[in-house]
Amino acid sequence: MQNDGKTTVAMGLIFNFKQRFKNIGFIKPIGQRYLEEDGQKVDEDSVLIEDVCGMDCAIKDMSPIAVEKGFTEKYITRPNKRSIDKQIRDSFRRVARNRDLVVIEGTGHAGVGSVFDHSNANVAKLLGARVILVSSGGIGRPIDEIMLNKALFEKEGVGLAGVIINKVKKEKFQKIKRLVSKGLKRLGVNVLGVMPYQPALSFPTMRQIHEETNFKIFSGNGCLDNYIARIVIGAMEPHDALNYITENSLLITPGDREDLIMTALGLHISKAQVCPTQIAGMILTGGFLPHPGVIEVMKSTNIPILLTGKDTYAAASIIHDLTVKIRPQDGDKIEAVKNMVKDYVAIDEILRLI
Repeated sequence: MQNDGKTTVAMGLIFNFKQRFKNIGFIKPIGQRYLEEDGQKVDEDSVLIEDVCGMDCAIKDMSPIAVEKGFTEKYITRPNKRSIDKQIRDSFRRVARNRDLVVIEGTGHAGVGSVFDHSNANVAKLLGARVILVSSGGIGRPIDEIMLNKALFEKEGVGLAGVIINKVKKEKFQKIKRLVSKGLKRLGVNVLGVMPYQPALSFPTMRQIHEETNFKIFSGNGCLDNYIARIVIGAMEPHDALNYITENSLLITPGDREDLIMTALGLHISKAQVCPTQIAGMILTGGFLPHPGVIEVMKSTNIPILLTGKDTYAAASIIHDLTVKIRPQDGDKIEAVKNMVKDYVAIDEILRLI
């Protein structure tokens, strides 16, 4: 389902399958978030898997259909199901050639793509795949979602191998694992894994924030890969802000709030020996810049600082809504994904069922 961690799970499975098989393939037949690579529109998750997992498949075969702007409108006006079927089948055939196993990633829930006759359920049928659903933690909502999606796949004659429950809060992990496993077993669904929520996997870097927002880099280019674990909005008195600024904080504040900026800088400098990223970044809003003396101190810290003409609330809202994806340079995150799937997912059972 959407934003439940399918790409993260796919990545972890590929790494763990590679411990057992020499040749693993990957394909995301239909992608909705694409980028340009070598003049071709390809799904960003396919590019990520190619780079991180070292896949040697042609990138266009790993991402045969990119749903670009106007794609749906064109399809409704002039349907071309057979042509899309052929593109997907041909790409899959090339990806699967001489492979021991191919991981196929869907996009969203089972019905996504129905508007152009290529729902996830339809694509799974087209490729003869068995399905593993990924859903987020909880009890009632994931079970309801899983059963709804299961029905759509079964309508297409596609078998459900099982489910992986992701992003389960650690303080409720054992309870949710027990109840969800029991509830789904009663409904005839295999639980193939229950994985804890790892907040660090969702932490953006200042580089990602810059790339996604186009906020201007003012200083601190060399530290743009600092992770952001906490966002502090500069709408309070400086002494109150000290209670909220913790390790790897991002301060979003109007550029003319020199009192707050200097307080944050002072805290950062005082903690530098213990925590060099107390302030992992700043975003100065409203199109304002502080006094040149403050700017000099800012630059001396190497804190990444971005500028925007937007107001503080608008800037914070944009960052809150960002979808954070793991990137090839995120070594710590990649290692965490490998280990999480190894520790919490029944790899051998998956291989038996598919």
